[in-house]
Amino acid sequence: MHRAPARARLALRRLSTRSTTSANSHAHQPGPLTLSEVAGPTHSPLVEKTLPAFFRDDVVRVHGSRPALVAPKERPRPFGGPRGRNLGDAPHLAWDFGEFDRHVQALARGLLGMGVKKGDRVGVIMGNNSAYACLQWACASIGAILVTLNPAYRLPELIKTLNLVGASHLFVVPHIRKSAYVRTLCDAFPALANSAPGDIQEAALLELKNLVVVDNTGDFKLFQEEIADVRPAIDFREVLVWREDGAEKRRVEELTAGLDNGEVINMQFTSGTTGAPKAVSLTHRNLLNNGLAIGRCMGLTEKDILCNLAAWTHGACIVYPSEIFDPPSIVDAVTQEHCTALHGVPTHFLGVLAEVQRRREEGQMIDVRRLRTGIAAGSPIPTELMKQLIERLNLTELTVAYGMTETSPVTFHSVTNDPVIKRIETVGQILPHVRAKLVDPEGNVVPIGKPGELLTAGYVLQKGYWNDEEQTDRVMKRDAEGTLWMHTGDEGIMDEEGYLRIVGRIKDIIIRGGENLFPVQIENVLTVHPEIREAAVVSVPDVKYGEVVGAWIVREGNESMSKEEVRRVVVEGMNPQNAPTWVWFVGEDGTPDELPKTASGKVQKHILRDWSKELARKGVGAVGRASS
Repeated sequence: MHRAPARARLALRRLSTRSTTSANSHAHQPGPLTLSEVAGPTHSPLVEKTLPAFFRDDVVRVHGSRPALVAPKERPRPFGGPRGRNLGDAPHLAWDFGEFDRHVQALARGLLGMGVKKGDRVGVIMGNNSAYACLQWACASIGAILVTLNPAYRLPELIKTLNLVGASHLFVVPHIRKSAYVRTLCDAFPALANSAPGDIQEAALLELKNLVVVDNTGDFKLFQEEIADVRPAIDFREVLVWREDGAEKRRVEELTAGLDNGEVINMQFTSGTTGAPKAVSLTHRNLLNNGLAIGRCMGLTEKDILCNLAAWTHGACIVYPSEIFDPPSIVDAVTQEHCTALHGVPTHFLGVLAEVQRRREEGQMIDVRRLRTGIAAGSPIPTELMKQLIERLNLTELTVAYGMTETSPVTFHSVTNDPVIKRIETVGQILPHVRAKLVDPEGNVVPIGKPGELLTAGYVLQKGYWNDEEQTDRVMKRDAEGTLWMHTGDEGIMDEEGYLRIVGRIKDIIIRGGENLFPVQIENVLTVHPEIREAAVVSVPDVKYGEVVGAWIVREGNESMSKEEVRRVVVEGMNPQNAPTWVWFVGEDGTPDELPKTASGKVQKHILRDWSKELARKGVGAVGRASS
């Protein structure tokens, strides 16, 4: 990340004095570093329980009557069963940990009843809802592997990923936005539509046997119409087994007791910013310890109420404002549920800020006084955005995290009492029980202040890409001492205290006339400008220099900034060779209406590079000294 302008740095130092909570700071390395290699503290041992054992012993037994899950868009009793107290008869779903666990156990029993076995892969396509929350813990309780599928997948991607992991059970909602999953599958595969429940016979879906549909329509009659002519469809409500005196209960207990914390319990597909997704295999040990470490960095306690992040390991309450990202619903939840924490990537935070600003301009009173912490991840947070989040949303203790799906996911994390400058310009320090180093192309550790590829090691490393030993061996390699390292493909710079700056993907670095230019640094300079909401910088082929800078810009509101002005912002904020030779405004001159992004909000640079190459070939977007 770039150094903030002098006036901004002074303002941020003043703001940083407002952060007074004592966080569980990382232990500093003994003395200043000279080489870019760090190891996290190990004085507190890792937790060696499985996820369900920890949830039972350390969460439900301790915090059973405290709020666990609030979903303002769901009915109080969406799945039937014995009537619970619903946190004092709230008008929407509001479970304490005891009631949450009752649903988890009923679902675990039901999974066994429908034939789910230990090791089975259970695919899930849905947004944030109570059914998905229950599935996470229920699958873990019986040793089934939950496979999280991207709701944005089109049919070919969905079929490919289901077959890649050999999913035998699929849980879906009828639709999210314009995606109609049940209808799409049945239209494409008539044999599936005519199969019997629990006995799907479709050659294109090699292992699939069960199709379970979760009602997200809010209208039972409409839901029945959605699945009426789909013979294998099972209503999620029919899966849960509420009786606690049957054989299923004893079987769940036996399976839970026999689990090992090194077993794979979750699969997530890499976000696909640079190519085809791969199935990352994560264990109880990976996920539980990483969740605990993240919560400590944020200073979480059982009194916190988090908007959109599963941090039940700390007894905190989770609020699902809506199934998918929706700024109005988030602002409603923050104010009505008195949330203390907010999470997202910069794009999400921008949406929330815009909604808050709109309401305040209409004269509404937006109370965000209880907000204090959260995580900004996915991509670097620009200086100006951090200032606005502190000043307008009271996120004085907002932290920044770095990691990747293959590392559970977080390896570096700032803490709430880090100076604001550190929370903007770096992604914090190494987490406990994790190691990291920056190396040059020959594998040598680079001095501090010099860029190198980030390698990480420790309990966070995945077990490997599912059924893909070749891809696993390509990125996970042992050194001469036998330590297994994940080669992240990210370029970083470390300071003498071990704080890390991510300056870009190695594949994204622009080599202009032999000089390395880092897109992240250029993007940070651009997004400080008040007329620029988002910026994405990529390489564009060039005859003279090999590669030059191309910038994609999302305007702030109805501003009319020119390509020349965009270039001037970089010239004045950095050295001139970083200035874009090509500038494109999203939604103008025949360009798409939005930046291509993954489901988690990351810009897909490989797609942007293809768009840029084609537009440059046509001469669209030239500014400055274009020579292509």
